Amino acid sequence: MLESIINFLSNTGFAQMIRQMGEMAAAGNWLQVIGTPLMLVVACILLYLAIVKKFEPLLLLPIAFGMFLTNLPMEFTQRLMHPQFFIDEQYLINGHDLDMQLIASQGGLLDLLYLGVKLGIYPPLIFLGIGYMTDFGPLIANPKSLLLGAAAQFGVFAAFFMALLLGAAGLGFDVKDAASIGIIGGADGPTAIFVTKTLAPALLPAIAIAAYSYMALIPVIQPPIMKLMTTKKMRSTVMEQLRPVSKTEKILFPIIVTLVVGLIVPDAISLIGCLMLGNLAKESGVIERLGKTMQNELMNIVTIFLGITVGATATAEQFLTPQTLGIIGLGLIAFCFSTFGGLVLGDIMYFATGGKVNPLIGSAGVSAVPMAARVSQQVGQKENPSNFLLMHAMGPNVAGVIGSAVAAGVFLAMFK
Repeated sequence: MLESIINFLSNTGFAQMIRQMGEMAAAGNWLQVIGTPLMLVVACILLYLAIVKKFEPLLLLPIAFGMFLTNLPMEFTQRLMHPQFFIDEQYLINGHDLDMQLIASQGGLLDLLYLGVKLGIYPPLIFLGIGYMTDFGPLIANPKSLLLGAAAQFGVFAAFFMALLLGAAGLGFDVKDAASIGIIGGADGPTAIFVTKTLAPALLPAIAIAAYSYMALIPVIQPPIMKLMTTKKMRSTVMEQLRPVSKTEKILFPIIVTLVVGLIVPDAISLIGCLMLGNLAKESGVIERLGKTMQNELMNIVTIFLGITVGATATAEQFLTPQTLGIIGLGLIAFCFSTFGGLVLGDIMYFATGGKVNPLIGSAGVSAVPMAARVSQQVGQKENPSNFLLMHAMGPNVAGVIGSAVAAGVFLAMFK
């Protein structure tokens, strides 16, 4: 009986935690000794932002809990996820191919779910749901919005070149790392994950967390830049109502976009194709039952799997590095420059049209749908309560989704 009690106590989480911390200290692995509790604090902060502040909770909460789970210093939690199976050369075949037999035999639950990230399955499926929930009508009614979405990708390439400069200065970023960091400027979490899992898998936790954190902070980051780049008169501009868009136009749009993007940037077709398939399912109206699955059950399941597994890769060894701090800083710069690029073109359109375009809609050119469009609406309405910019801002906003996917395809075509 006494032996059974001792066995039970030795297998409790407290006993495992004490043993693990003692082993790490004895081995001189002070990064883990100090870093593991620090990562738990970071996870709790993210949980606070998701639950209390409601910052992008649908993804931030599972990411934070995945981070919390994988950093508990217990033997059981370390059997749930083995990030080294996906990034360390000693566990890979020929230095780059996954050892599926090893993952299947020794991997834990989260290792198996993480295959959906590593194999590029989850981001396109999320785009499928986004496509069904997206109305491209404002973009079709005002095709000039596409230019604003393109201009808002400026931050992607600005951060790319900055990362290259930091890499040359000794921070260790190569061209693939720089491309993965730059895509944060598109303000599109699934796209950032899709690029990073191929080009720089070791950076995935930091890039994913930075991308979703900055998406959640859009209402904080964008308004100061919007006010800096525009005058009160410009922000008060009331735009004319958009023309009605026919059902035929809405059906043809996803087909044409898929064809054009597929011919020009084939590496973006998995994202754009799923986005447009979801939209075609919505606009055609003939597969409503499948459409409900796309936007509800399928997207919700994939979101849970994506969030918790990405968070589970954020161990102290992978996350607490100078590179991570560089990624977080460059991600913020990328996001700010993307907002800046959209606003610059918005200012140009304002003057070119004699004051008919409110430049605030340019800031919605980032891919965060519909948060960026709502921020444009809120800032504009503060200056002029009779101003309703939401539908006008949705044009650049959905154009930004296409733009970020195309930018991702360009990077993949150049550097994979």
